[in-house]
Amino acid sequence: MKLCVHGAMSADNSCADVSVPLRNLLNSVQCVRDRVKDGESNESNGVFNLSNFWDTLTQAVKAASQEATKLSLAFSKPPLPTQEDGEKFAESIHKSVLTLSTVYYWLPKSDGITLRRLVRDATAEVLDGIVQLVDVIVSSPLQSLSQEQLQSTGGVWSACDQFAHLPRDNREAVLGVLASYIGVVKDAIEEMEQAQGESQDPFSDVLDDEDQDSRGNQDTYWSEEDRQLMAPCQGLMKASAACLRKLLSAVKANGNVSMPETVAQLDDLADIAKEISPSVDDLVLSLYPPMDYSGVDQNACKLTLVLKKVLDIIRVSHVCLEADLNWVQFLNGALDHNLQKIKALIQGSS
Repeated sequence: MKLCVHGAMSADNSCADVSVPLRNLLNSVQCVRDRVKDGESNESNGVFNLSNFWDTLTQAVKAASQEATKLSLAFSKPPLPTQEDGEKFAESIHKSVLTLSTVYYWLPKSDGITLRRLVRDATAEVLDGIVQLVDVIVSSPLQSLSQEQLQSTGGVWSACDQFAHLPRDNREAVLGVLASYIGVVKDAIEEMEQAQGESQDPFSDVLDDEDQDSRGNQDTYWSEEDRQLMAPCQGLMKASAACLRKLLSAVKANGNVSMPETVAQLDDLADIAKEISPSVDDLVLSLYPPMDYSGVDQNACKLTLVLKKVLDIIRVSHVCLEADLNWVQFLNGALDHNLQKIKALIQGSS
């Protein structure tokens, strides 16, 4: 225990005493945090009011932030709080942590697993921040406010501030995750276009001159056949981005969170759409020279399969109106066209 400046015997004893409630607090908050990360919601038997939930959660987050700030200030300069004061601080923080976790558990899965996941992660981040702050106070010598303590206090504030920006219902939550998937796919497309536009070795920016000299062979460049094969592969990637953009627009226009069935459909759409960007990444990686045609074929088939599965789920969901069937059908056709072209080019090269 290094909580205090070494000095008089009585000061040392008070340091040791005040550390006991803090160590107990540290263990308690860690347990609450671990339960939040692993725990299930309390399925609501009565009517759950989402608006009341957010009001209560906001108050609970504010209280946790205030209690963490009080603790940090109390241990920012001598003299140390007494053991009695330390117990009061620990009790107040423990109470605020339990309240925050209890309110999080109110949110039922029927209001959206995507939403619940985001609230769970944000709640766990606040609890992580408080664990880190208490740990720093317990293990640091008390001379002045340390950089670590400042950072830990700021970390709690930052985690609490996140709650103001969380989506307020499952439709908003799904829109947020879809937008993030679009960003990843867009980056992959741009990466491939940039690499293709460079006439030199696509690995040149990550190699030294000596490495470049030793790589003066065809394995580091795209042949004409390779470049022909890349066109329909990029067609599949662009179809992936278009699929996600269209899905985002459909959820924005038609997403409904008034019934458990439609809420669950939005979760299904978010879950299946999550598979698109890793499949695009796999295809991109297989396109770098030396190009492995069997790998390209395998990854193109996998991406097409994922996209067709996404389109099938969109087609039967409430976000797909009659007018949306046109783009679903168009994208299905684009997938078939590009995959057939890829297979024909690979067949012709063998």
